[in-house]
Amino acid sequence: MARNLKSVVVTAPLKKLQGKILLPASKSISNRLLMISAAGGIKLDIGNLSDADDTLLLQKLIATVQSVKKTDRPVELDAGMAGTAMRFLTAWLSVMPGKWILTGCDRMKQRPIGILVDALVHLGASIDYLAKPGFPPLLIRGKKISGHEITIDPGVSSQFVSALLLIAPFMEHGLIVNLKGRPVSSPYMMMTIKMLQSFGVKINVGKTRIHVTPGLNAPGNCNVESDWSAAAFWYEAAVFAVEADFELSGLHAGSLQGDAILPSVYQNFGIQTEYTETGIRLVKTGKKIDGFYYDFTDCPDIAQPVIITCAGLGIRGRFEGLKSLQIKETDRLRALKNEIGKLGTQVELLAQGSDSPAFEIRARKPGFPRGLSFETYDDHRMAMSLAPLALKTGSLRISNPDVVGKSYPQFWKEFQKAGFEIH
Repeated sequence: MARNLKSVVVTAPLKKLQGKILLPASKSISNRLLMISAAGGIKLDIGNLSDADDTLLLQKLIATVQSVKKTDRPVELDAGMAGTAMRFLTAWLSVMPGKWILTGCDRMKQRPIGILVDALVHLGASIDYLAKPGFPPLLIRGKKISGHEITIDPGVSSQFVSALLLIAPFMEHGLIVNLKGRPVSSPYMMMTIKMLQSFGVKINVGKTRIHVTPGLNAPGNCNVESDWSAAAFWYEAAVFAVEADFELSGLHAGSLQGDAILPSVYQNFGIQTEYTETGIRLVKTGKKIDGFYYDFTDCPDIAQPVIITCAGLGIRGRFEGLKSLQIKETDRLRALKNEIGKLGTQVELLAQGSDSPAFEIRARKPGFPRGLSFETYDDHRMAMSLAPLALKTGSLRISNPDVVGKSYPQFWKEFQKAGFEIH
């Protein structure tokens, strides 16, 4: 499919999904491996590295930093819409000699980073805000930092903690991180810890304290598993299909990824998951439910497809643990309310803008007029979550389809393989 399209029309001529679907490599694992390699100054042979736009951008920015020769002039690095790159680079650049201006797109300049900056400054880093305090762009004067203990609130983004952990093994005295409050997306924080431990880093993990000892052993090679987050849109499609029996490649039990919770989540919607030698097989069993409740604190990236699953089925639902969705590529809660409302579904957004927002769908049979047009708000997960509704409407239009490149560049191609038509 050509890029730079304003919109695509998705048609679902078949009601049965079958075949073998290729998933992208995990962006989360790929980006952490790139940062471990960069921070440790080690060369890793990484198999199945993600080809997502965010990972390619992070690679490019790391290469730019590593190619800079000594200069008194600040070097500008643009993270665009890549939140992971912004946070991981903020920590790494603070210990990389040189002057760095780290910026991003307009939306990135609205995404808070003050908690991470405060922690780094407490450790001895030199970071200034170039516009609004607490938000990018940043002026970072990289240097050796001597601090070794901080207290941080992990309730806004686990990536703040991960960013610190990724440089911790290379700090003179290591790092002690005291956690103040319940972490959001804690499986991603544990992913960082387990990956560092696989490199021989000694990390003591307590309930509210993480102690990282300096030192790391570099393995010769490592391989990236497929992305469980990307599987969520296929689970959603399986629910909407009249029949579903297909495979998703490269997934396995015991994954590092928090979104590997999907099989138990979608079992509630009648989707059976069977592990095979090459991935998983999804089979629709026909089970029906009247309502669904879920707390997404540990897995916010699957909130959109699960919420839209309930809306498409016309069942009531209540969803919590959504605080971080308000500061993603867009305000995902507002975006969901706007787009689900086009189905005639009654939606209630409670305590919007607070630390504990909730999203409610009231039981009401949705309308599925053919040819509905949906906006994506420059958000890859909005585009991919809305596309399976074509199985309900027959056809629909998705704006700005290229946004899927952020995490799943081959999404539309795989959608066609499954039987959808993309125009």
